[in-house]
Amino acid sequence: QVQLVESGGGLVKPGGSLRLSCAASGVALDYYAIAWFRQAPGKEREGVSCIDRSGASTHYADSAKGRITMSRDNAGNTVYLQMNSLKPEDSAVYYCASRPRGCVRGESDYNYWGQGTQVTVSS
Repeated sequence: QVQLVESGGGLVKPGGSLRLSCAASGVALDYYAIAWFRQAPGKEREGVSCIDRSGASTHYADSAKGRITMSRDNAGNTVYLQMNSLKPEDSAVYYCASRPRGCVRGESDYNYWGQGTQVTVSS
């Protein structure tokens, strides 16, 4: 059974940093592109970033560029999202999701999802 489990969320002050993790079980992550999505209360879920299977290529939403870095440890079956200079508008539940082959924008193309981890940016 494939499971993706996010961790690392929490409460942080504006300007602070968090590193989210997405750990996989039941699947070898190196066969999958991994994306991070987020959903704030009352808003639609939106894509934040994606990393291809090898880790050689990453994609970021305009709102995240320059502040967020995605990386992966295929041997450890874990993907990371380093978030710096956090803003209150970054507050949301963050989800990781996987799909075979490469990154795409549409969330419906991702077949496995984690349960999410809450990120709250507030003073």
